[in-house]
Amino acid sequence: MLLLCNYYVTYRCNAYCEFCHFGNHDEFKNTPFASLNEFKSNVKQLADLGVRFIDLTGGEPLLHKEIHLMAEFAKQQKMQTSITTNSLLYPKFAEKLAGKVDLLHFSLDSPDEEEHNRIRKVDCYKSVFESIDIAKSLGEFPDILFTVTNETYMKLPMMHEIAAKHDLVLLVNPVFSYFGNPGLTQEAVDYIEDYCDGKIDVYLNKGFMKLRRDGGNNINNPSCKAVSRVVVISPGNEIILPCYHFANDKIIIDKPIKEIRESEKIKYYKKMEGRFDFCQGCTVNCYFEPSFAFPTNLYAVASLTSKFKYGYNKLIKQKLIKKLSKSEIK
Repeated sequence: MLLLCNYYVTYRCNAYCEFCHFGNHDEFKNTPFASLNEFKSNVKQLADLGVRFIDLTGGEPLLHKEIHLMAEFAKQQKMQTSITTNSLLYPKFAEKLAGKVDLLHFSLDSPDEEEHNRIRKVDCYKSVFESIDIAKSLGEFPDILFTVTNETYMKLPMMHEIAAKHDLVLLVNPVFSYFGNPGLTQEAVDYIEDYCDGKIDVYLNKGFMKLRRDGGNNINNPSCKAVSRVVVISPGNEIILPCYHFANDKIIIDKPIKEIRESEKIKYYKKMEGRFDFCQGCTVNCYFEPSFAFPTNLYAVASLTSKFKYGYNKLIKQKLIKKLSKSEIK
């Protein structure tokens, strides 16, 4: 059952983050931007196939000049939309995106301005807080996304304070190992879990952490559903298999997606999802989020309790912000 589309609208980025391969601008500087017409065709077909969640991602998705039109179209197809941005371009797009992004995440890597800008290798710390103010003024409910690394996990309490100060949820995104980047140490995992436990305004997917404690995906008993529940589309209008991070194959979208999904190649990758040698030990959050969508194992059960807490807390904060806005008008 397809649930999610990770749609890479561009591979280009305007930051050089230490933990992200998109920071290698030389590799991606000549890559295309997704065509709006192809996007609309693909998203309409995916909606018909039952996809209800779409992550407009990159690279930096706001580098796409038509990102607001993409978000608007996806919403028209009754999809839940999400965008994660470094915030540099958000002030430019804020009004155009207002009401079109269900999950708007602003990336913040450290409570310290100098450290955040060093990690990103671009001056964008102040842009995050400017974007928070703009988003809230437009009635948006953004989150602060903290990608936690072995170098920054001890900053969790200060990041929590920043999120609380702005009445936002702190999303704790444990960095994962891919493209040669190291994952979290056991010490970091222990600290993150201990700190986040019981805090209602901090979202940490406990399924992710249990998976890490167990050594990641086990190819003999795989937890990954990266092909059956997710479709990954590149800026060049290709379906990437089995996932973006371990791209082993691709299919050009030159025929109906339903037909492609019924092809022998897709059937093969469904059969092999989580079973390839490169799948051993995998902890890539992007694919385990939908993999844990139903309570079919202990990872999914742990994940669902975290998601319920996030949804409830998000709703409470939205009501609070609306109430404060009304009192300011009076």
